[in-house]
Amino acid sequence: MIKEAIGVGETEIEALNDAKRQLGLGDNDEVEFELVQRSEKKKFGLFGGSPAKVKVTLKDSPEEAAENFLRNVLDKMGLESVVIEKNSIEDGVEFNISGEDVGFVIGRRGETLDSLQYLTSLVANHTENSYFKVTIDTGNYREKREKTLEILGRKLAFKAVKTGRKTNLEPMNPYERRIIHTAVQKVNGAISWSEGENANRHVVIGPDPKAKNVHRGGYNRGRGGKRPYNANRSSYSAPVDPDRKPLNEGGETGLYGRIDK
Repeated sequence: MIKEAIGVGETEIEALNDAKRQLGLGDNDEVEFELVQRSEKKKFGLFGGSPAKVKVTLKDSPEEAAENFLRNVLDKMGLESVVIEKNSIEDGVEFNISGEDVGFVIGRRGETLDSLQYLTSLVANHTENSYFKVTIDTGNYREKREKTLEILGRKLAFKAVKTGRKTNLEPMNPYERRIIHTAVQKVNGAISWSEGENANRHVVIGPDPKAKNVHRGGYNRGRGGKRPYNANRSSYSAPVDPDRKPLNEGGETGLYGRIDK
């Protein structure tokens, strides 16, 4: 939202300070202004003359623009009672939405929440040239979603090692794909990669063709070996290596990454 005020005074400085006061600013606050009309003194102290006019324009900060847009969208969705809590962070802001019908804001697998965050980020990043990070959450949904994806990634990684088959996951945004990659690549004998374009891009999890000495089931089938009697099937999972580096897809900038103008 852009706020403007035109100040009037006998001098340009008085007109500028008048505009500042109209906008709730102090005389010493620095602002960008436009000189609309210079002051002219009366001739012979009796005729003509005109006051100075100065226009001051204030633009919302990225944080203010994001909050105003988010509030407006929620109101248009019929969620006027929803509360928005704001927390300023380094290079950005976090919004937490609470109240009734917040499930409507989340949508199917978080798609509505992701879209709302993406659009709010676009608005915030059109106010200045620097990147401004926006995160929108509700009821710790993103933390719960991240844990769910980590469990899913490891489960399918173990499955790939045991069966030698690959699994295609549903389309995800870059941030969620990276969570899957991080979980999979900590399991020796399993790898993950992405396929598809744009909205159809998804993760595929399969056995690592370069892995050696990682046997499905933990015993030698090729030489007629038999599975030990009454063995616990879970004990034959592929070993987990916490030091393996995850595939860096989506970077470190969060959901959708950086949004350029």
